[in-house]
Amino acid sequence: MFGTLPLMAIVIIAYNIIVYLTGLTMDSQITTVTLISGAIWTITIGDLILFFGLILLFLELINSTQTGASTIVNHALSMLVLLIALVEFIVLPQFGTSTFFALVMLALFDVVAGFTVTITAARRDFTVGE
Repeated sequence: MFGTLPLMAIVIIAYNIIVYLTGLTMDSQITTVTLISGAIWTITIGDLILFFGLILLFLELINSTQTGASTIVNHALSMLVLLIALVEFIVLPQFGTSTFFALVMLALFDVVAGFTVTITAARRDFTVGE
């Protein structure tokens, strides 16, 4: 069951929870880090969500190299996550931020790359058998 769950849904759900339950914005500061250069790096909630989204996108790409029925269901659910995120971005004012747009783009990359990698892996499976 967990193999079919699109990981990008976790990031979109986390964004929804932060926006609706905590009332925080993506610009809310979490911490600052002073670098060796003396520059001060301010880490915000939006930064953390994007970092987490990139890690989950990487794991999704690794997962898309498998072929099977669960992979097809995963791709279909990933498409649904993309559509929901796109509608939220366009319709809801709390989601009209650059951070959420980047999450929508990560969801789009997940869908496109997932289908591309799966098709490529399936072609290799067919050519090995010949």
